[in-house]
Amino acid sequence: MTVLSVNLNKIAVLRNSRGEDEPDIGRACDCVVAAGAGGVTVHPRPDQRHVRPDDVRALAARIARRVEFNIEGNAFAPARGSYPGLIALVREVRPEQVTLVPDGDAQITSDHGFDLDADTASLRPLIAELRALGARVSLFVDAGTTALGRAADIGADRVEIYTGPYAKAFAAGDVDEELERCVATAEAARTAGLGVNAGHDLNQANLGRLVDAIPFLAEVSIGHALIGEALYDGLAATVQNYLRILRSRSPAG
Repeated sequence: MTVLSVNLNKIAVLRNSRGEDEPDIGRACDCVVAAGAGGVTVHPRPDQRHVRPDDVRALAARIARRVEFNIEGNAFAPARGSYPGLIALVREVRPEQVTLVPDGDAQITSDHGFDLDADTASLRPLIAELRALGARVSLFVDAGTTALGRAADIGADRVEIYTGPYAKAFAAGDVDEELERCVATAEAARTAGLGVNAGHDLNQANLGRLVDAIPFLAEVSIGHALIGEALYDGLAATVQNYLRILRSRSPAG
């Protein structure tokens, strides 16, 4: 079955809006793990707008290998204040997976994948260092990217397909073209020997169609929609709703 990794960034956004300790990101972590999620995702940024380095450390200790811990981030972003840099943080907490994303402070959220023509030379040593720390490495790529042999050549283990455009097309009722782009990238990744993850703007309405089209999808990382839906239905119930969708589809291979 495709693994559901729950992104807890939005819990930290709510907490930070008051400058205090609630809602408790650790308690949220315990809840999603108990509900059956196979992973927990965080995306610490140098500006510390949501998940902070101390959150990452505390969650790593709390998860304690019960499920996979996935840290997303920009390894090119330098240390700033109490943010030690992505690789330094990975060296401390040793997550199972690191998802490299080319984001910056000016982006509200991740909105594009790597340009593998331009970025392979600079990514190669970073990937080697992360793998030496015991992490599986996934690269965030745009749907429609098919020249993925170079991602395998520089040591990546997986790609994560950016599904924002797919989600927008699904909401507009004209999804076929964007879905085909996701499938083309997934097939190219599989041909290159890479695993396939997906994430961004996935929700209960659009997830099933994507997994039907890519039955070998290894993992989906879902945060914004899941936390929003949980406001109405509860966090544990919402995680279980997603798991029912994934269980009803073909198992990942």
